[in-house]
This record gives sequence, structure tokens and C-alpha cells, in this order.
Amino acid sequence: MSNASAAAGDDEPETVQINLRLSEAFLEDIDATWKEQGFNSRSEFLRYAARDAVKHPAFSREGWKQIAASEHELRSDDAELVSRDEVLEMMG
Repeated sequence: MSNASAAAGDDEPETVQINLRLSEAFLEDIDATWKEQGFNSRSEFLRYAARDAVKHPAFSREGWKQIAASEHELRSDDAELVSRDEVLEMMG
């Protein structure tokens, strides 16, 4: 169910509240991320992430999966570290 409400200022667009179901573990990761990155709230972070995904659709779901897998490897100490020069070489 969504709930439309007027924004604080007349110049701001109307906002709509949505419900989103996530696993508890994923929500914990989101909460840690928005705090680490300096966002003011979970909602602000999720709006930013959604806006970025819409504005940059060329960054595919597969790309996000690769980033998530790399992040998991880094957090579990299974990652292979590479130098800056190796990264630049991989990127062409």
C-alpha cells in the first residue's frame, strides 16, 4: 500500500511512501552502509541508490552481482588483493 503526501515545500515534488520487503541480513548491510557513507537516514540512502540505478541503467545487474561478490570476499578475507597498476591494466 502506498500513501501520497505533500512535501514540506511547494517547490518539491509530491512523495509516495512504499513498503519494501528485505531479508534482515540485507537490511543490516544497508544500515551499516548508509551510516558508513554519511547519509542522514536509511530512506535517503535508498532514494540515492534507486535514483542512481535509474539514471545509470547501463550498469547492469551482473555488475552489481560482481560488486556484491567482491565485497563478500573482502569481508570474509577470501579476496585476492591487486595493485593499482593491475586494476588500471584490467580496465584498459
